[in-house]
Amino acid sequence: MVNVDGRLAGERDAVVSVFDHGFLFGEGVYEVMRTYRQRPFLYDPHMRRLRASADRIALSIPTSDAEIRERITATIAAAQLPAEAYIRLLVTRGVGEIGYDPTSCPAPTIVVIVKPHTELAPEAYANGVTIALVSVVRNHPESVNPIIKSNNLLNNALAMQEAYRRGAAEALMKNHRGEIAECAMSNIFVVTHGAVRTPPVSAGLLAGVTRAFVLELAAKTGIRAFEETLRDEDILSAGEMFFTSTTREIVPVVRVDRHVVGTGKPGPVTLRLRAAFAEALRSV
Repeated sequence: MVNVDGRLAGERDAVVSVFDHGFLFGEGVYEVMRTYRQRPFLYDPHMRRLRASADRIALSIPTSDAEIRERITATIAAAQLPAEAYIRLLVTRGVGEIGYDPTSCPAPTIVVIVKPHTELAPEAYANGVTIALVSVVRNHPESVNPIIKSNNLLNNALAMQEAYRRGAAEALMKNHRGEIAECAMSNIFVVTHGAVRTPPVSAGLLAGVTRAFVLELAAKTGIRAFEETLRDEDILSAGEMFFTSTTREIVPVVRVDRHVVGTGKPGPVTLRLRAAFAEALRSV
């Protein structure tokens, strides 16, 4: 089910003008959320990030968070899903003349897409996954800054195309300095001698909502976790590795290309964090 500017439509009937600047130029921002017990998880931090992304491209969103949540709730209800929902919220510059002047677009377009949430195969969590260290470099922060969760995802798409060709579940990307930045669809973490490390935002990455949630969980669980610049040698020396995302939570990584991480199985710190995540969801 799709909600376009407050109007509900089925997937075959939902339309956006071809003169929308989101379609013409990729001018827009988005968030992906999922539900637990039919309620959007971490809604407030997702909305804070959406508005921060919009501010960075001078995109005004006059609709309140409360009203957007009402649209999401209405769309979920109309979808009549048998289980949990995947939610994609997009805000574009809106319809205007073919040109770069933002004043030609009088109002943004707000789209809510709701579909069934698809769980990752249980084997991925039990056995871990393989990721590929790809040749595609993450956007330079002085170009399209990765901290903007932009609808323009060509950089990520090209990285994932390379990863898929190599049989991997995710694409691990470096920045322009050759440092580890993030994955195409998630944030990366390494575990060395029991300590959890993840690249800082200054590495040129999107500050994941689940990334922040997991760092908080680590502190509550007594696991030392912090941001630190990561390089190739940190990947090679890691005893454990995992990535985090809204839709996939915490996923163990057991191989980077042909390199086996640690024992080749999900490690104890990763498993502790997954257990803490599951426990936290009980109070949602």
